Amino acid sequence: MIALFTDFGADDIYVGQMKVALLQHAAAGTTLIDGLHSVPNFDPRGAAHLLAALRGWYPADTVFLTVVDPGVGSARNAVVLQADTQWFVGPDNGLLSVVAARAARTRTWRITWRPEALAASFHGRDLFAPMAAWVSRGDLPADKLEETAGLQVQLGADDLAELIYIDHYGNALTGLRAGTVAKSATLGIAGIQVAYARVFADASPGQAFWYENSIGLVEIAVNCGSAAVELGVRVGDAVRVTLSA
Repeated sequence: MIALFTDFGADDIYVGQMKVALLQHAAAGTTLIDGLHSVPNFDPRGAAHLLAALRGWYPADTVFLTVVDPGVGSARNAVVLQADTQWFVGPDNGLLSVVAARAARTRTWRITWRPEALAASFHGRDLFAPMAAWVSRGDLPADKLEETAGLQVQLGADDLAELIYIDHYGNALTGLRAGTVAKSATLGIAGIQVAYARVFADASPGQAFWYENSIGLVEIAVNCGSAAVELGVRVGDAVRVTLSA
């Protein structure tokens, strides 16, 4: 299984081209999963926390093709990361570093191979996709890789007290793991305080609250409404946790 995680958008031309490149090199019958293509643009820091939360819902041996790469074509490294039983292929710009920091076991390789035709602006198609396909075959191409001591850009394992993603309902996901936040805590965001509710139905219609979402992150929502619209929040906004006295 290969899972795609990008900021390309599902309606543009880029995802289809990556899938063609994957299928040219992957084993017959390989499953491609569109994990997410609306990762906030140009934000590997926030995306790193979203990827770390999502990976737990994918089985062992999943290969994640991860492309949030504002530095494409620059001197930043391209890498393969093995984190416990899963694999990740993408840029070494922080995107993979939260996964690596929270894993019990890791190995990292720099991709030294370059195809004859490599668009400076589309490493996702020309470089990362073929490599992800080869890795998914169980055939790590040693002649195209150089093992390294670890990632160059490391953000660490700590949570991120910011909004990292807003879904189409307007619910605002944070980089905070819910298990680290007491249910008695209130969250400060956009000049207001929101308290905990277990589910949407526990809040009144139009009421803002926070809860533990289905991937284990703290999420801010409005029952029967859009937190993004009604609170005026956006990705990157800081979140402050306040414990009850």
